[in-house]
Amino acid sequence: MTANKLNRLANRKVLSRFNTKNLRFDSYYQFYDFNLNQVSLLHFFNTISYGSIPWITTFETYLPRFSCLILYPHVRKLESDFYALKTEAKIHNAFKALSSDACHRIIAMSDCNTNMQRKLLKEFPEYQESIQSKLTVIHPPQRLLHHKYEEKQLNLDGKIKFIFVGSGFFRKGGQEMIETFKYLKDEYKYNFELTIVSSLATDNYATKTTLADVERAKHLIQKNSDWINYFPRLPNQEVLELMKKSHIGLLPTYADTYGYSVLEFQAAGCPVITTNVRALTEINDNNLGWIIKIPKDSLGEAISRTKEGRFVISKLIRKGIEQAVHEIFADRKVILEKSNRSISRIIEHHSIEDYASKLKNIYLEAIRADKT
Repeated sequence: MTANKLNRLANRKVLSRFNTKNLRFDSYYQFYDFNLNQVSLLHFFNTISYGSIPWITTFETYLPRFSCLILYPHVRKLESDFYALKTEAKIHNAFKALSSDACHRIIAMSDCNTNMQRKLLKEFPEYQESIQSKLTVIHPPQRLLHHKYEEKQLNLDGKIKFIFVGSGFFRKGGQEMIETFKYLKDEYKYNFELTIVSSLATDNYATKTTLADVERAKHLIQKNSDWINYFPRLPNQEVLELMKKSHIGLLPTYADTYGYSVLEFQAAGCPVITTNVRALTEINDNNLGWIIKIPKDSLGEAISRTKEGRFVISKLIRKGIEQAVHEIFADRKVILEKSNRSISRIIEHHSIEDYASKLKNIYLEAIRADKT
């Protein structure tokens, strides 16, 4: 799809005619090796290979991962209508590569993005059967950080420790989170602390935040430093240590392809407060943590394309966080119960050994098929 066509469809300027940023984005997810690599199999992430060496790929949203397709859900009139992309030549070329004998398996990270890929393929019936036959779902693995809640050595009678981790602070519901916690602290005098590990960058993707929003968030954090611990960034190991010393994780997000931090929280025995977008309902529920229901389309994306839609989502996130915190302080034993269920879920569904075994079988199957 040309930049002009996409701009007309959106009724605004989404792409410039020669947008080198989007060209670079697309190039990241295309691999040409000219058959120079002397290997039996290649495994990619979000990437398509155009060579003849056997390959598989794991993906989190759509394949191909091109800017015109990633942006398209935010400009189309119907969330399941991909008709306008049918004339995009590079998408056809990518689907030919995915349909080729060299491509052996396409691994979706969730049922949600399997559903997204299938809806996309309906507009390309000439590739649909071949590509769908290669689709499978394998959720990411996660190393266990605690085997039971008692290992955390956290008192349920004292201060309750909440933690938020994520680079996209505003997209992940950070503004709603700190403002709601400020209200709860002032109104109910709850004994909690909030740790935030995030850069406070603006978000033009889901929440359309501004520099004024950033300054407001910084001011709120600084003014309440007696109960808010803030880190712009930390090494991953230090983040995991903070999770292990916290009671509750937070991801009240507008948009996430998966929600990797949820797995880390659960592995550390932290039940999580999340929204219901994309894959989050596959890895969290009200038995393990707390789910905030927000309006979403048939692809699992939050309906945040308009100012009114974002207002509704913001209001629901605030209400959901408030209700979860009230529940926690009404009966703190719920933390213990949900913590142990979260740990059990990681053991059952995100075992590193099981993940490695599944990949090994896929690798061997692909290599054997290539030799026959």
